[in-house]
Amino acid sequence: MVKTKIQKAIAIASIAGIAATTLGTSYAANIGTAGVSGTGAFDSNVVWDDTFPGFATGSVSGIKVKAEVLPTLNMTLSASEIDLGTLVAGTPSTGTIDIEVGTNAADGLTITARSGSGGLTNVDDNAIKINDSAADGIVESYTFASTANAIDSTVSGFTTTGNLAATQVNNNVTEHVIYNTNKPERFNNAVKDVTFTVSTTADAQTQAGTYEDTITFTVTGKF
Repeated sequence: MVKTKIQKAIAIASIAGIAATTLGTSYAANIGTAGVSGTGAFDSNVVWDDTFPGFATGSVSGIKVKAEVLPTLNMTLSASEIDLGTLVAGTPSTGTIDIEVGTNAADGLTITARSGSGGLTNVDDNAIKINDSAADGIVESYTFASTANAIDSTVSGFTTTGNLAATQVNNNVTEHVIYNTNKPERFNNAVKDVTFTVSTTADAQTQAGTYEDTITFTVTGKF
């Protein structure tokens, strides 16, 4: 009787195995882990399909790729002096200086020019100035202006809005915007980005002497 029961059990197991094979039934198994060394935050199971031939697969997701581009900002002026020469009453005297700039600032850059003394100032008597102020009883002219040159940026949407119309300068506080952009631009010195112009007109009563002003140019990158 016992022998008969054992034989029946073996027969049933064989039939079940054959049925499972016939129906293509498989039971997936976790055979390993995919992850990142030193942390379990990225771990996932490697799953085998329990067949030969067969396959096992696992994945690691969320791996970041990082990089950094350091900011750059450069400005070069073509000269250290603007010589307006000998002034003749009633006749404008003009001088220029070229400026090349470059930056990778996302929102471009701004250049400003500020007078150091609020006009052309007599080196022997600083109270005497050539400008449009009547403080010394004489109204002359002293102006800043600028013109943007050929665009050397290839960034889509690049614009310059910094052209300064001739503006009277009579203080040492105002930062006159002479060049302004909205995108990065290259620093290549092929074509200077902006030409800055100083113009002055003396009066017949302008006191004789040597006159000077010291201009500060400031470039600001908008990172």
